Parts: sequence; structure tokens; C-alpha cells
Amino acid sequence: MADASKSDNGGEKQTFKIRKLEISDKRKGYMELLGQLTVTGSVTDDEFDQRFEEISSHGDDHLICVMEEESSGRIAATGSVMIEKKFLRNCGKVGHVEDVVVDSVFRGKHLGKKVVEFLMDHCRAMGCYKVILDCSVEKKVFYEKCGLVNKGIQMSKYF
Repeated sequence: MADASKSDNGGEKQTFKIRKLEISDKRKGYMELLGQLTVTGSVTDDEFDQRFEEISSHGDDHLICVMEEESSGRIAATGSVMIEKKFLRNCGKVGHVEDVVVDSVFRGKHLGKKVVEFLMDHCRAMGCYKVILDCSVEKKVFYEKCGLVNKGIQMSKYF
């Protein structure tokens, strides 16, 4: 767990801690938070638990972090990174950042930047030679403030 972050909420101090996702976080609003980013579907507790265990089996190669608002226990922000092992660059590693979102109630408190920094630090510690992510044009400036640069275009095909 990283150091807590403090934020002023109209005279009331809010304290956030950043840490790895825990299986109990579904009850703390994790899925609803992801729903502010994209479609989540109706994930049952059993489905969540099974997917959590599957992701956890990858160890540090798949990390999901959350920022928890300590007084309420509510998940305020999240992001994930997957480490890709390559043959290129002397069997190097690349971090793929995904699913960064801050709850609309907590936006403007620099929580997203802290999540990205946490994920970048993890990639650096894992020996990655670069970190990449896809984002919308609207989020480009945010990620530039986090130290990333635009290197091309994204292509995708949905099934």
C-alpha cells in the first residue's frame, strides 16, 4: 500500500489510500466505478470472485490498483496494468495500462494522476522498458501531464 493522499472537501479532509484490488472491493463500489468508464454488465459475486482469483494467479504481471476513501471505504479511483513479456529488446517487458477511472464525485483531486504514477512505478519496478496505453482524444492532455507522449494511433476490432 502506498502513502495516503489528503484532499479538502469543503472544509472536510478526505484521506485516500492506494493499494492493490482486494476481493472485498466489489462491495465497496468497484464495479459501479468501472461502470463510469464503460459497460460492465451484470457481474455476480461468484463471477467477480472467480475473475479476481484468475487475475491474482498472474501475480505482479497483472496488477489492479484502487484508491479507497478511508472514512467511507468507497473505491474512488482505479487502474490496471498488464506486463507483456517480449523477445524484443533483450527479452524486455512492456506495461499496458488500462481501465483508469476516477469516480465523478472525487474528480479534480489528482487521484487519476496518482493511480497512473502508481502503475508506472510498478512497471519500472518490474523492469519494463516502456509503458503504453490507449485513450480518447479528450484524455490526451491528462496523460501528457502524467508524462506520456502521443506515439501513434490506436486500432481495434470488437467481437
